Amino acid sequence: MNKVILAASAAALAIAASAGVAAAQSRDQIRIVGSSTVFPYTQAVAEEFANMGNTAPVLESTGTGGGMQIFCGGVGVEHPDITGASRAMTQGEYETCVANGVDNITEVLIGYDGLAIAISQDGPDMDLTKAQIFQALAAEVEVDGEVVANPYTRWNEIDASLPDAAINVFGPPPTSGTRDAFVELVMEEGCETFEAIAALEEERMEEVCQRMRTDGPFVEAGENDNLIVQRLQADDNAVGIFGYSFLYENQDTLKAVAVEGVEPNEDTIGDASYGVARPLFFYIKNAHRGVIQGLQEFAEEYVSEESFGPDGYLSERGLIALSDADRETTRATVTEGAHFDRYTQ
Repeated sequence: MNKVILAASAAALAIAASAGVAAAQSRDQIRIVGSSTVFPYTQAVAEEFANMGNTAPVLESTGTGGGMQIFCGGVGVEHPDITGASRAMTQGEYETCVANGVDNITEVLIGYDGLAIAISQDGPDMDLTKAQIFQALAAEVEVDGEVVANPYTRWNEIDASLPDAAINVFGPPPTSGTRDAFVELVMEEGCETFEAIAALEEERMEEVCQRMRTDGPFVEAGENDNLIVQRLQADDNAVGIFGYSFLYENQDTLKAVAVEGVEPNEDTIGDASYGVARPLFFYIKNAHRGVIQGLQEFAEEYVSEESFGPDGYLSERGLIALSDADRETTRATVTEGAHFDRYTQ
């Protein structure tokens, strides 16, 4: 787990309770966990918030799944106030939250991000279909009408037009929201194009479509996407999977692998022509509002026009802004502390 501490000291805390329910204790630092993809945006907001004279929040990059687990652990000073997520909270995660007393949550949609597949600037130009990506990375694939263990070790074995280079792909672990989104948007869609797999019973088909190979060509590189960037910079033929913001910030050394003929950028992600894009969120523990010093103000700065607007400082980190109407809706959601109730309707 990669931990980044923006500020480490904390004041002594006093236990408080209200109406017989454990309440968040007074704390002078906001604590934030969650997605490594959302992390650069939250870090930028935290830096701006501190520049305004506020105490800098403590940020911890745990991955989306890990962040949800920590966030949903309970209410009180020992539990975080916010978690970032590169996918929406699942029903199971929501039920865990409620079971632990975290029953009032605000979901905040901050913008959009593409899942970038990238290679070194010195590597070969690549344009892959989702079916080819599935063939490269799945544990089982279709060969001659049969579903078999993945035999492909080089890109040109999948298609002669692809580079004569070993398949060497670094990507996120199962705890990552980026992994969840990649499986849904790329692996499952690519999988569905193969007749022998599509003919399988539903449970078996799901297993084949979702299970990544573990025999070497695909390497789980941990929650820190910067480590994947470093590996690509050191190996011209290595391919990496991470949030678009990491490609955006490293364009001097990395370039995109096109997917279905389209490369990720602000326009193609914004108009959905790039088929590997996803929304980004953060979640606020409403029991901590008004108790944790600066929490409300931090959330409002995050969704200010100067922050997540189309010309805001988060766009400089690669965030694709919401529409004008959606930004206004998000701001109202944050200000009012609207309760996230998708799974209670």
